[in-house]
Amino acid sequence: MSPTFAPPSDDALPIHVVAPDELDDLRAILSLPAQAWIDAQGFAAGPGETLVWPAVAGGPGGALIGKGGAETAARGRFQTGAAGARLPGGSWRLETPLPDGVAEEFALGWLLESYRFDRYKAQSPAKAQLIAPQGVDAARIEAIAAGECLTRDLINTPANDMGPEAIEAAARTLAERFGAEIAVTTGESLLEANLPLIHTVGRASRHEPRLIDLRHGSDGPALTLVGKGVSFDTGGLNLKPGGSMALMKKDMGGAATVLGLTQMILALGLPLRLRVLIPAVENAVSGAAFRPGDILKSRKGLTVEINNTDAEGRLVLADALALGAEAEPDLMVSMATLTGAARVAVGPDIAPFYATGDGDAAVLAEAAARVADPVWRMPFHDPYETMIEPGIADLDNAPKGGFAGSITAALFLRRFAEPARYLHFDIYGWQPTAAPGRPKGGVGQGARALLEALPRLLDL
Repeated sequence: MSPTFAPPSDDALPIHVVAPDELDDLRAILSLPAQAWIDAQGFAAGPGETLVWPAVAGGPGGALIGKGGAETAARGRFQTGAAGARLPGGSWRLETPLPDGVAEEFALGWLLESYRFDRYKAQSPAKAQLIAPQGVDAARIEAIAAGECLTRDLINTPANDMGPEAIEAAARTLAERFGAEIAVTTGESLLEANLPLIHTVGRASRHEPRLIDLRHGSDGPALTLVGKGVSFDTGGLNLKPGGSMALMKKDMGGAATVLGLTQMILALGLPLRLRVLIPAVENAVSGAAFRPGDILKSRKGLTVEINNTDAEGRLVLADALALGAEAEPDLMVSMATLTGAARVAVGPDIAPFYATGDGDAAVLAEAAARVADPVWRMPFHDPYETMIEPGIADLDNAPKGGFAGSITAALFLRRFAEPARYLHFDIYGWQPTAAPGRPKGGVGQGARALLEALPRLLDL
């Protein structure tokens, strides 16, 4: 169940969010017992530091949450809102006015910290509930939190319960809820529909490969979202070592993020023509598996030499991007847990992205900063095009040498997205250690930034 704000209540307890240099002024307006309690506890207003003072009659009387100084606060996000998880149960209200944007981050951080993945084991629910702060768009924040929670649920679910069929079921649930159209092409029908790469990558599994095609809206600019839906990636015949396979349930993180973003867009009623394409496959090992050295033909007609069956995500995305580009959308976006090279470059907390337009990149970066969803632009470096041209086929799915792995993968995808205006996210989709608003496990990246940027990107 997605976290929501508490209804207004006269009994809600106050929360003061305070920086170290604001603490003296705040103390002066509090009761003498509260002041004495703050002094006795040594509260210093560090980032996310939390203090509850007692009421005279017993029980909590209110709470302080520290902002930290400018330097320490800049080192994290959602620290103040996430501190709500340390408050006792009941309804709480934000007493301290916060600047535009800061109140939204506080409120969203509170809801995201309330997330629990309880499909397989009961989890303790969040006890403290926040009343939406004055001046924030509560419905929008709840819609964003719900979309993010959907993404997390999908990624956290193991592959035995989140195969291609389950990814399809999640898309169908969204379609039914919001009145969207959905069509799914499965198994051998992929060949008839000229989606050969999707079929080839998924044919070794007992779970049939499929292309999910969801559409909503008949007016406004056209946005096409493409999400990599590899439900589990063994590496194929280029089998991954055990340690590298442990987290491969998250290799459908691109699809999960796209579906979470889709839920946000539809819940908020953005006036656009939305299309969502998800190639959903399992990269398994059997006698039907595709092989290193195979040369495959794509939907676009380009041939691809297979030098590593573990570089399968770009193959299934290639057919989906080519299909999407044929409709000439105003903007096409792909999201994928695509390369380890991206993780080496920027770590797990930042979503690297590629853009065919400098203006689009600037708009996205500005939006990301506003909503605390960090992204970093990577280059479509044209001189590296020769690295993905093997000589005996049009393209190489896994260039040798180990250099610029994220860039060469993005250049590969751009060949199939052309001539569309295109953004590509090479995300990680996983929080390796718990952080404010982000428990360990599946996490969306780039979706909130893109949602914030869409009005400018598409003139909505």
